[in-house]
Amino acid sequence: MGPVMATANVRTPVATAKSPLRVAIADDHRLMLDGIRRALEAAPDLKVVGEAMSGGEMLALVPRVRPDVVILDLRMPEGDGMSTLAAIRKDHPDIKVIILSMFEDPEHIDRALGQGASGYVVKSINPLDLPAAVRQVMEGTVYHPPGRSGQSGAGEGPPGGLTERELTILRLVAEGLSNLDIASRLYVTEQTVKFHLSNIYRKLGVGNRTEATRFAYRNGLVE
Repeated sequence: MGPVMATANVRTPVATAKSPLRVAIADDHRLMLDGIRRALEAAPDLKVVGEAMSGGEMLALVPRVRPDVVILDLRMPEGDGMSTLAAIRKDHPDIKVIILSMFEDPEHIDRALGQGASGYVVKSINPLDLPAAVRQVMEGTVYHPPGRSGQSGAGEGPPGGLTERELTILRLVAEGLSNLDIASRLYVTEQTVKFHLSNIYRKLGVGNRTEATRFAYRNGLVE
């Protein structure tokens, strides 16, 4: 599954071992549903509280299990991902919704984000990255496929369309901090830092920390 991103503020961890994030998932293919559940349950701070195989089933499930995040397949019977997204946003506006799809084109992504999705994840994403995507959505990040910066218009925001979280991480990288040090500083996992870095590199068109640091200094992002 290949990652998909965009805005977040620095915060303390969104979940603890005592209160894991509650996630409900919907996909009309049992194999995919099982794969999503296994990927999420590998993370100690996430808990799958419900599964559905249609939009209608998910709408009935949400008020019962009260999830923090809902992952919806874009194409499902009895209410596809978009109509189910609209219903959840209307009746449960505090719940974050991630659209899961095989489509990576701008039209599908923009439509989902435009209608209130908190994230868009393509099915080619590495299962190991799925928990990080859920955490980022809870932090306020818009998560989208490679090649999409999540920013629009020249001159808006930092160079390269970086989010506030990505800009913070870039500055810490420029200071010489390791991934582990950055994770400790920001109260996130090292995997989440790595995930942010992959998006930073892609957006800036660089291949490593040295090139990213050079970009930061050249564009006045660090002193």
